Amino acid sequence: MPLTRPVPRRKAVRVGAAALLAGFLTIAVSSIGPGSEALSAPVDQDYAGYLFVYMTGEGTPDGEQIHFALSEGNDPLNWRELNDGEPVLTSTLGDEGVRDPFIIRSPEDGTFHLIATDLKIHGGGDWDEAQRHGSRSVMVWQSSDLVDWSDQQEVEVAPPNAGNTWAPEAYWDAEREQFAMFWASKLYDEDDPDHTGAQHQRMMYATTTDFQEFDDPEVWFDPGHSVIDSTVVRHDGHYYRFTKDERGDGECGKFIVAERSDDLLDPMWDLVAECIGHGSDGEPGIEMGEGPTIFESNTEEKWYLFVDEWSGRGYVPFETTDLDSGEWSVSSDYNLPESPRHGTVMPITQEEHDRLAGEWGWSLASGALRSGDH
Repeated sequence: MPLTRPVPRRKAVRVGAAALLAGFLTIAVSSIGPGSEALSAPVDQDYAGYLFVYMTGEGTPDGEQIHFALSEGNDPLNWRELNDGEPVLTSTLGDEGVRDPFIIRSPEDGTFHLIATDLKIHGGGDWDEAQRHGSRSVMVWQSSDLVDWSDQQEVEVAPPNAGNTWAPEAYWDAEREQFAMFWASKLYDEDDPDHTGAQHQRMMYATTTDFQEFDDPEVWFDPGHSVIDSTVVRHDGHYYRFTKDERGDGECGKFIVAERSDDLLDPMWDLVAECIGHGSDGEPGIEMGEGPTIFESNTEEKWYLFVDEWSGRGYVPFETTDLDSGEWSVSSDYNLPESPRHGTVMPITQEEHDRLAGEWGWSLASGALRSGDH
């Protein structure tokens, strides 16, 4: 049954439960349209807009749940909130909070996979404890139509010595014909079972074809200091990775670093740029940034990078026409949902847009129109 307002509490299902997605129709996909193979549009249809999947943060009781918004046509800078700004999906497993939602379309059967961090800070959660003894699982939902969703699943992915599993994202590895899911974990020494020592966040990855079973996790990005929140896009055979530098000192600490590689799983990537979001030479920027999400325009050769200014406004959109330049400018005018935090923007078809709007209704985004007020 489709979700309705208010969001019903669904039966808890863990990995190993039988027949996930039984009865779901599959849709054929092709590699037409902009963006990655994993975001392909159904055959013979073009993209007509975007779906924004996001959280609103730990400041409210329902901020660490999953919210949806729709773009006004193919304009990625103007949005309308679904479900009157209330959550569309809520967690009933683990910490009963889900942060950093990420959604991706399978290029093989069209299934949508939605993954998120198992973490709740609102109401007394502790950031340090969450990194020492936090969840080693990600939360997973799946759908064939963006409206009817499977029961929530709790999937353990991080190794036993991990203290946390934060901000999972995934990308389709066309060469290996599988997804690589990546996330941040602190890894503690074997002689420190209570996780009392000082460790730093590293980007991990594990491969999968269905988000139910994963190969053993591996370290993906470890520069010797904490990094979190990687996001990836592919263009002209190159992968571009954007990651938050977690260092608290130095000019580029708490901003975004960009890298490039021809192999998604290569442990060594070439540096493209640091300090993305900082602003310079009269260009506006943000105070600090995390949770980047990268996507290509549906209508032109342009990319948008939404960066979460968690200390202030939430997401601020940046744009470029050249991924190799490392130069990003704040978009001049944008109307985002209220308090949008770490999430994903994904291209959708007109049919998908209409189905979402018809299911949950859509209203003008409650965030104010902003015009470079930085």
